[in-house]
Amino acid sequence: MPNRRGFLQAAVAGATGLVAAGCSLLDAAGQATPASGARRKVMVGGKRVKTVDIHSHCAVPEALALMRLPAGSSARWDSPQLMIGPDRLRIMDEQGIDVEALSINPFWYAAERDLARQIIQLQNEKLATLCAAHPDRFVAFATVALQHPDLAAQQLEDGKKLGLRGAAIGGNVNGEELSSRRLDPFWAKAEELGAPIFIHPQGVPELQKRFQGNGYLSNVIGNPLETTIALSHLIFDGTLDRFPGLKICAAHGGGYLPSYSARSDHGCATSPPDCTPTPLKKHPS
Repeated sequence: MPNRRGFLQAAVAGATGLVAAGCSLLDAAGQATPASGARRKVMVGGKRVKTVDIHSHCAVPEALALMRLPAGSSARWDSPQLMIGPDRLRIMDEQGIDVEALSINPFWYAAERDLARQIIQLQNEKLATLCAAHPDRFVAFATVALQHPDLAAQQLEDGKKLGLRGAAIGGNVNGEELSSRRLDPFWAKAEELGAPIFIHPQGVPELQKRFQGNGYLSNVIGNPLETTIALSHLIFDGTLDRFPGLKICAAHGGGYLPSYSARSDHGCATSPPDCTPTPLKKHPS
């Protein structure tokens, strides 16, 4: 995607939510609470600005039940605050959030085809229903069964017909990189539809032992690290060369990739044996 403004316009334009909890580490406790029933106004340079939370998670209890995942389990994406509830608009008003772009973190990538189809249909219909009920406050990313790429492509198209704005996917599919050629049917459909794709990491479980100890390192380091790995593969494995029109937004500022773009440019020049003979069409940066 050329820039963040373009992505937000694609995701929010003509706004169409599940009641959700954001993933921000920001603590708004030090800000003044608006009067009851009033929406906090966010001002920049003395002017009222529209605030869009593009990273707001949610969950559908009925879909969790299909996977035999009870609400309130220890899994982060299955916590009670992600469920539909009556207080979300009030919380948004208190936080000064005008619009939330809702996403559901994948928990269904291990599901066989028929079950995955049921989960996705249920989730996307619920998301579309909520967005239609509050078109000025919520938009949503469709969920897709990326482990079945042809099915995911169809689900993305069906989601767009429901008014969903693109798709939210994980940073890998059961350990398979997003750049796998097996997933090309999904990327081709996303490019064809001009659908923004929001990538949210799922951690790096193979580093779990090193993340142990103080600091919640599995999230603080692990999540942006997986995003960095996923984006790097999309670049270096040629996915973005094959589908140059893709619109991709990666959570958490794109991980560490933006800070190391120059290093990415020098990798293959420094060690050609570790790279394919066919050069990328553009510098990685």
